[in-house]
Amino acid sequence: GDSFIARWEVDQRSITPQNNFLTDMDRLLQRSRVSASQAVGLLQQFKPTGAVADVAEMYFVQAYVENAIGEHYCNGLVLSNVVDGVEQYGSPMSTQAAFELALAHADSGLALITGNSTADVKVRNALSVVKGRILLNLNRPAEAGTAVAAVPTSYAYQMFYEPVLFDNALWTYNNSARRYSVSTGEGTNGLNFATANDPRLPICQGGDAVCSAIGVTINQRDDRSAFPIYVQRIWPARDAAVTIVGGVEARMIEAEAAYSASNYLLMMQKLNQARTEKAIPGLAADLVDPGTDPARVDLIFRERAFWMFSTGHRVGDLRRLLKPPYSRNAESVFPTGAWHKGGNYGPDVNFPVPQAEETNPNVTAGHTCTDRAP
Repeated sequence: GDSFIARWEVDQRSITPQNNFLTDMDRLLQRSRVSASQAVGLLQQFKPTGAVADVAEMYFVQAYVENAIGEHYCNGLVLSNVVDGVEQYGSPMSTQAAFELALAHADSGLALITGNSTADVKVRNALSVVKGRILLNLNRPAEAGTAVAAVPTSYAYQMFYEPVLFDNALWTYNNSARRYSVSTGEGTNGLNFATANDPRLPICQGGDAVCSAIGVTINQRDDRSAFPIYVQRIWPARDAAVTIVGGVEARMIEAEAAYSASNYLLMMQKLNQARTEKAIPGLAADLVDPGTDPARVDLIFRERAFWMFSTGHRVGDLRRLLKPPYSRNAESVFPTGAWHKGGNYGPDVNFPVPQAEETNPNVTAGHTCTDRAP
């Protein structure tokens, strides 16, 4: 629904390294990661008798961001650091190496937590889920399932928002600015998010009575097109909290681990366990085994998509479908064919490293990606 060309590139799978929104997001990710890395040393130096959960949570931030970068970027991504106020320039690395670094940081955090205080449990669960996510990216599903087994379905690690500082960006770009619209069947392969009538993803259409009740009274997207503006109601207010790591993801990881072990009964039990224990009104725990491996994979990834809608999981999931053990073709996974604003979708299945990284002496100008492979 956007009128910004730089975001059109992302939507159309045709992303240039010069994209200014890509540059901005990269800086935010890298600052979060570097700040957490510095905080580990500062906490150990200036608060040596403090709660170990504080230090472990900083390892969680590093692991979470490094994994997210690995899920979204091309091979050739760069992770630099600052040590004693001096830049330590990173060199291009593979997504595999980023996942392995993220796993090491998750394990470092988990090794610190030996108690069961409220803070210990909160951070241990967060680290366990992100570790499971990383292990799936490393194609180690059995270990991933083990990593998350103790995390309760009710667990939620949330981002909170204070409007005087910043708003929930999902609300901002969809409900308020109308630059994003919830998609439905995008590019042949897209899921029917907006029209599925799934209670996990309540939707209204801009200007209708339901949308008007939450303040969305305009029925046009930001681009003034004739397409409808579909509005999410998971986060209906500017300060609504977002679960970025949770126990439902733990059940999804266990379901995928069970599938990889050909234990289809357990796979279905885990998918239905998430539905039962979250107890969302109108969402029945009546999923049945579809009977074929391709359909089972489709079911797992659809459940993941609706449970974790718009929380940074989908690109990583689509890329995993292109790799072993699934090895699907990109044009059967990503949006393809005619693009709704004109022209066709491009070939991108990941994000390039921003051109701004070329100021790094270890990066060759014009070669921010080693390759754009899945």
